[in-house]
Formats: sequence, C-alpha cells, structure tokens
Amino acid sequence: MEKHRILVVDDEPDLQMLILQRFRKQIKEDEYEFFFAENGEEALDMLSESHNISLVLSDINMPRMDGLTFLTETQKLENPMFKTVIVSAYGDMDNIRTAMNRGAFDFVTKPIDFTDLNATIEKTLKEIQLIQDGIQHKKTLEAVQTDLETAARIQQKMLPQEFPPFPDRSEFSIYAEMYTAKQVGGDFYDFFMLDEHHLGFVCADVSGKGVPASLYMAVSRTTIKAIASQIQDPALCLSTVNTMLIPESDLTTFVTAFYGVMDVRTGKVQYCNGGHNLPYIVRNDGTVEEVETTEGILLGKIEPFNFETKEFTLEPGEKILLFTDGVTEATAVDGSMYEEPRLEAFLEKHSKDNINKLVRSLIVDVLKFMGKADQSDDITVLSVGYNG
Repeated sequence: MEKHRILVVDDEPDLQMLILQRFRKQIKEDEYEFFFAENGEEALDMLSESHNISLVLSDINMPRMDGLTFLTETQKLENPMFKTVIVSAYGDMDNIRTAMNRGAFDFVTKPIDFTDLNATIEKTLKEIQLIQDGIQHKKTLEAVQTDLETAARIQQKMLPQEFPPFPDRSEFSIYAEMYTAKQVGGDFYDFFMLDEHHLGFVCADVSGKGVPASLYMAVSRTTIKAIASQIQDPALCLSTVNTMLIPESDLTTFVTAFYGVMDVRTGKVQYCNGGHNLPYIVRNDGTVEEVETTEGILLGKIEPFNFETKEFTLEPGEKILLFTDGVTEATAVDGSMYEEPRLEAFLEKHSKDNINKLVRSLIVDVLKFMGKADQSDDITVLSVGYNG
C-alpha cells in the first residue's frame, strides 16, 4: 500500500503530539507519514520542496501567514495532487465559506473529534487517489495516442508515395492518396510491374481499427504482392492469398480487395474482386460504368471458395477509379452518407480531369461533404489510366 504523506500546519505544540498518538497505528503500518509546519509560510516552503505531500491539515489562526491566506497561496501552485482540510476553532459559516471558496476540500472544527478527523482524512485520501488515478490514466492514454500516431506514420510510409512511380513508362498513369482517420486503420493500395507488359494494382480495406488492423494490413499487402509476383491470374492470386491469410486471421479480422492486372500494350484489364467496393470506369465520352462484379469473397475467413477472373478494356485516355468505403460511407453532420450515386455524378462531372486531379478533387469533395462531422474511416482512392 502506498504511504500517504500528510502535512499538519498549526502553531499549537500539543497538536503534534496528539496527531502522533492518535494515528500511531497508521504510522507504524506505514500508511501515513506526518510532517509539521507552524504557519502558512513554512508550509508553502515545504510544499514547494516536496511534491509527495498529498494532504494538508491546516489551522486558520496562525502567526506570519494565516490559514485562509495559505489557501489562497496554494492555488498558485497549480498542483491538483494534494487537498487541504481546514482544522480550526473558527467554525462559523463565514470562515467555512471563505475556506471552501479558496480551495479547501473540507472543514473540521476544534476541539478535534479524532473519529471525525480520521473519517475526513480517509475520505479525502480516496478523492486524492481518484485524481491520481485519473492523471495516470491520462498519461497512459497520451502514450497510447503517441504510439498510434507513430503507427499511422509508419503505415503511410509503407504505401507508395512517389508519383509518377514509373516515370519512364508512358503507356499508363497511376495516382493514389489515402486520407487517414484519427485512428490507425487498415486501408491500403499498391501497384507493381509483374513483367515488362503487365501492371498489377490493388485497393484493399482491412476490418477494424487500431494497431491490430494496421498489422493485418501489413501482412495482407505483403502477401498479395508476393503471390501476385508468382501468379498472374487475378482469381487464382486472390484465392491463394485467401488460403494463406486464414491462419493469420482472428474472429473479426478480414480484408476486402480488388486486384487488377493491366496489359499496358492493349489496355485490357483482368481483375477479381474479393468483397471490395466495385471500381468505376471513366470512359472518354464522359460516361461512368461500375465494373462488373466477379465470383469472390472477402479474404481471410472462408475456404474453399471459387474466385473468378473477368476483364474489360480501356481505350487510350480512359481510366479506372478504385476506392474504399471511406468514400461512399463518409457521413455528413446530418447523418447522410456520400454513397455511390454522388460518386458517380462527381466522376461524370470530372471525367476529363487527369487522374491526379481526379483523385485529389474527389477526396476534397468527400471532406467538403462531411463538413464538421468526424471522420470515422480512412479515405483511400487509386486511379489507373491507360494512355495507349
């Protein structure tokens, strides 16, 4: 049990002896340790020198600095870790009100009823303990928040950040951004050359928030990229990733992913969807098409499952836009959601924008829609354009 350090401020010599006698048991058992000062000035010096005193028992009528002035001065210390109980013969309401208004926690009258004083001390120490616990919890939360912010920065750095990523390739364009929520999340995007003529790209979202989601995101991203380098067919790739992620998943962890492979010579895109939001194709005539879904399911939960590869072709100048549910499920202050029709209208309006402008403008549009509402999920957008 932690020893409580109690400062008694009183110029009556007999009180010290009474305190030491009445609380002998607590002193012997190391519950209380008493310190003594004869006036307010001396008490302030002791408080300034030691931050371990948690309770002050102070008289009002004392030489050099009385108890009420002492109370006023203690407020300047801005130390919430100790409380002051006034112990005085001046038990009239004016003095009690003045003491309480100057920060006293309680008031005990003289002659001292030690049963009452003991109960007051125990009650005050419990209150002090609650404050100390609250301060410690605040420090712990601040440390956790710092760790989460660090994890978020590391997570961001895991994703491709330099654009254009393949400056020597003119056949295609890629741009992506992830606007993270306050918490560490599990969104990710990635792209990589599978060989000289095939570009792989993926947009994914891990369930949950916090460090577990970010760790699962790292595992998922690494697994998809590793398997994609060995298996070019999107369905077989996601099926293999699904099998490999199941042992790494717990009851609530999974990842949705859309994976595509573009032949950069022709604009043909083969793809498979693993339970993710379906992307949109932005055509040259300004029309917007939702990509046809495939057989597939979120990854890391169910096996066996048949995944399916389908394909479409982009003409030169056309592009595909992938996104996570942080876009369509973004919520405004009035509770309304961004949703797919608003996204489709945005893409039709901005169909002529290059992919960099398209991605950035979409994120800005979502943030404007949310207004002052809290962002509860990462907003991730990836666009791949075929230049011919």
